[in-house]
Amino acid sequence: MAKESAPPTTQKTPAARPAPKAQQPKKGAGAAAPAAAVAKGRPKGTGETKPRLKELFHKTVVQAVMKERGFANPYQVPRLEKVVINMGVGEGRENAKVLDFATADLQAIAGQRPVVTRAKKSIANFKPREGVPSGAKVTLRGARMYEFLDRMINVALPRVRDFRGVPPKGFDGRGNYALGLREQLIFPEIVYDKIDKVRGMDISIVTTARTDEDAKVLLTHLGMPFRE
Repeated sequence: MAKESAPPTTQKTPAARPAPKAQQPKKGAGAAAPAAAVAKGRPKGTGETKPRLKELFHKTVVQAVMKERGFANPYQVPRLEKVVINMGVGEGRENAKVLDFATADLQAIAGQRPVVTRAKKSIANFKPREGVPSGAKVTLRGARMYEFLDRMINVALPRVRDFRGVPPKGFDGRGNYALGLREQLIFPEIVYDKIDKVRGMDISIVTTARTDEDAKVLLTHLGMPFRE
């Protein structure tokens, strides 16, 4: 008799082990720590102290302007929008170092790096060519705007010789005020021994006022000494 063949044996293959789960960082220790470190080391603008003139505006000036101009809502009170400081340097087309001195003075006064302005078109009689550097300007907003106005009104303008106030006719009919200064030495940030030449500048104060009367009342309550 033929022997019965034994059934074939099947070898069991070991089951594949599941891949280990990636260890997730604990709450509050992983990604939050670098973010907190970045936020802690991030610069805070002009400093932790709020501008004095801005606090004065919210606490006192708003109510005073509402009462004087008859506004029914605090949001109708005009506000400061920006301050533009422009310093013309006509000799900068011949000597680049002169423009460097002007930008350094403007940066010390405003606390912000200025941009170089260039001639938009060529004029044969006045010798400017298109694209040639002709000055520097800086635009201030927010905290730096209030800090600059505070220093200009309470520190720089009283240092002007025979100062009797700023002219009240510097408004443009749209609620903006322009002021010209003859020298940069009235600002305490400028050191007399480090300047190469006395230069003037034009300061434009842009507000949200619709009329010159509203803008004048706003600037007067902020401390601007208008000439009578």
